Amino acid sequence: MKLVSYWLDTAKPAGDFRRTEPPARADVVIVGAGLTGLSTALHLSRQGAQVALLEAHTVGWGASGRNGGMATPGLAISFGAGVKRYGTERATAMFRSYNDAIDTLEDVVTTEGIDCSFSRTGRLTLASKPAHYQSFQASAALMRELAGQDVRLVPPARIREEIGSDHYHGAMVDPLGAGVHVGRLTAGLAAAVSTNGVSIHEECQVTGLTRRSGYQHDVHTELGTIRGDQVVIATSGYTGGLTPWLRRRIVPIGSFIIVTEPLDQSVVDELLPHRRVASDSKNLLYYFRITPDNRLLFGGRARFALSAPASDIKSGRILRRAMTTVFPQLAGARVDYCWGGLVDMSLDQMVHAGERDGLFYSVGYSGHGVQMATHMGKVLAQVLGGEPAANPWQDLPFRAVPGHFGPPWFLPPVGAYYKFLDLVR
Repeated sequence: MKLVSYWLDTAKPAGDFRRTEPPARADVVIVGAGLTGLSTALHLSRQGAQVALLEAHTVGWGASGRNGGMATPGLAISFGAGVKRYGTERATAMFRSYNDAIDTLEDVVTTEGIDCSFSRTGRLTLASKPAHYQSFQASAALMRELAGQDVRLVPPARIREEIGSDHYHGAMVDPLGAGVHVGRLTAGLAAAVSTNGVSIHEECQVTGLTRRSGYQHDVHTELGTIRGDQVVIATSGYTGGLTPWLRRRIVPIGSFIIVTEPLDQSVVDELLPHRRVASDSKNLLYYFRITPDNRLLFGGRARFALSAPASDIKSGRILRRAMTTVFPQLAGARVDYCWGGLVDMSLDQMVHAGERDGLFYSVGYSGHGVQMATHMGKVLAQVLGGEPAANPWQDLPFRAVPGHFGPPWFLPPVGAYYKFLDLVR
């Protein structure tokens, strides 16, 4: 079993950008070469900007190469909760922005000719309890009425039409959901931005930021200092001490994934006959899908812990038990990959993007980063180009997490709380 991301292990990098000497200056310096950084660089380079893209590890190393490869419509909170919190008009606009984000992802993949198995297979949301299916009915009616979303309910008696399991109590299908090979997506974006003149610098840890005036900063790295007229922080779940204000507002939560050996076509056809990207309705949810080479990817918040080899192995064992509970027919299947990564959760589970102390940022994707990070790169490029109205999240209050000043010491009790909620609700 490999303790590496299946996506990164099965993708060819766009090139070797390690330890390359950074330029003395750039119109825009971007910290973080995940989907936010890559997409921002792509859209800025299309506008003719000189961009330097800095990455402490390698392209796609963080959350962008460690997720489930699922582009899912809908807010991270329920649509009904969004309406109660923000009102009908604002919540509907936010909801639709997630659809726009999947469109942006598809447009980027098509325009740049990125071979990453992007496919609109649809999203399958599964009811873990009978009461959850009843809430699906109310939610589907609200989405149709206010957002015009063409969702379809699958009653418990017909669940086998969508999944080869009797573990769930009905489902909801949204045809706009998509799957993508995120390793090939990040590699394709890196190739595109490099072709467009962006300088990529891997293994280039940013050690400090010195504000000169306005938006201009000196960006200090292990390989030298770059003066950027504008600076974008695109560090997602790996936001740290470089930007303390942002770190206080982002909780890095571990999410873990296993991937099986390639499965026989008949087994794949039974497990997920329509190849939808799937997740269930628990707080500590499971999510799963079929990979382009007919493996089952199965993930979840197996443990409220950060990713490390020992932690990943423990989480992998938990996920294997969960996988065979949902799909008993996989009891004899070999697990080829196991890894973990960090999801960037905000306190309100909403995207947050804007400017603080002369630095631009977009973070807080809360498990929806494949499409939202790609889309927000486009939005940030518009904002940096002088179109602040392009950012739908700019006036959303961004509250700090109480007591959060460094490593998230509070994750174990939070995990216990959500486990309790899953038992009683």
